[in-house]
Amino acid sequence: MLEDKTAVIYGGGGAIGGAVARAFAAAGARVHLAGRSRARLEAVAGEIGDAARVAELDALDEHAVVAHADAVAAEAGGIDIALNAVSFPYAQGTLLGGCWIALSGLRQRGIEVQLRPLEQRLRRP
Repeated sequence: MLEDKTAVIYGGGGAIGGAVARAFAAAGARVHLAGRSRARLEAVAGEIGDAARVAELDALDEHAVVAHADAVAAEAGGIDIALNAVSFPYAQGTLLGGCWIALSGLRQRGIEVQLRPLEQRLRRP
């Protein structure tokens, strides 16, 4: 179903991001996991295998996001799927921040820092 598709998953080391990454990879996608905890990202990538790549970065750092999106797009020829599963701590627990998904042109408003550079690199059907 997702054969030859490339997905970028911010927060890919977390419970939601990791679960989505495993499902996308099982459906045939190459997944690029990004987040601040290399150990957590590598744990998910280890479960997925060769279809996973890991990048340690702060998803709120626009320069890091642009550099990562450029690298993924150059390696894969474009990006087909982008998911923000980044969580932000707050006083009473953790809040999933502005969860959005973009699938080749379909998008829901989310974190502009990630959306702007990724939107330019999404493959169009």
